[in-house]
Amino acid sequence: MIREKQSPVKCITSVTPTICQLMQVLPPSHSNADVIQPLIQKAKVKMLSKIDKCLLYAPDAIGTHLYEKYSSLFAEVLRYAPIKVPLYSVFPPKTPVCYASMFTGAMPEVHGIREYEKPVLKCDTLFDALIRNSKKIAIAAVANSSIDLIFRNRDIDYFSEKYDAQVTNRAVQLLELDKHHFIIAYHQEYDDILHKSTPQSEQAIKAIKKHVSSFIEIAQVCERSWKNYNRLIIFGPDHGAHSDPNTGKGCHGEDIPEDMQVYHFYGLYRGADGCAGNKVTTGKTSEC
Repeated sequence: MIREKQSPVKCITSVTPTICQLMQVLPPSHSNADVIQPLIQKAKVKMLSKIDKCLLYAPDAIGTHLYEKYSSLFAEVLRYAPIKVPLYSVFPPKTPVCYASMFTGAMPEVHGIREYEKPVLKCDTLFDALIRNSKKIAIAAVANSSIDLIFRNRDIDYFSEKYDAQVTNRAVQLLELDKHHFIIAYHQEYDDILHKSTPQSEQAIKAIKKHVSSFIEIAQVCERSWKNYNRLIIFGPDHGAHSDPNTGKGCHGEDIPEDMQVYHFYGLYRGADGCAGNKVTTGKTSEC
C-alpha cells in the first residue's frame, strides 16, 4: 500500500515478523520483514533475547478513534500491555482480510483473501512457522468466526466456542494447563453490536468495557500461569469502524481513518518478572 511506504506508522502485516523475531523463528515465506522497532528495542532494553510464550487477545473492530475518545476505558489494558503502537489495517478493512494479513505478514493480494470471505488459507502463516519450530498453538474463538475458520487444517488446537464469555473461559483454562506456546483469544461482541446500532452507541461502549474486562481477566491468569517464562501479551484488534450515513448503523470497509487506524498494545516480561502490580495513570501508558 502507498500509505505503508510513505508513513512511519507500520501496517498490521508487521505483527507476524515481529513475533517471529521475538520468538526466534523464521517468518512465513511471504511475510514482509518490517518489524515493529519499538517492541524490538524494548526487548533489548529488558535483555529479553527470546520470548518463550505469547498471548494474543483479538477484539474485533476497536479502532484508534475509540481509544482517543474513551482513553479512560482502556487504562487497565495498559497495566498488562503498556507499549502502545499505532498501526494501519489493510484494505479492505474486513475481519478475514485483516487477520489473514496480521498472521501471514502479507498483503491481501498475496495471501488471497480480498473481501469478506472465509476460505482456509493455503499459504504459509505465523502458525506454520511456529509449528516448524515445535511450538504448540491454541486458537479460542467464537464458532464460525474468521479466526475460527481461515487457519484450519494445521497442527493447532482449535476451540470453537458459543460466544465471547466461553472464549474467555477457554483461554483461562488453556493458560492454567500451560501446554501451549501461543494462544489466541478472539472476541466479537463490540463488532456485532456496532452493526446493529452505531460504533459509539451505549450498547457498543458497554461491549468495549466487557472486552477490556475480559482481557484483564485473561492477562491476570497469564501473569500467574506463565510467570516463569519470558512472555509477550498483546491486545490486537483488526480494524476500526464508522457510522454509515445511509443506514445510520455502524460498518467498516472504507479507506478512512476510522476504519483503517488501530492501536495495538504490547507487554513484554521476563520470567518471574510480572507487571501485575503496576500503577496505571488513566489514559497514559505505564512502562514496565
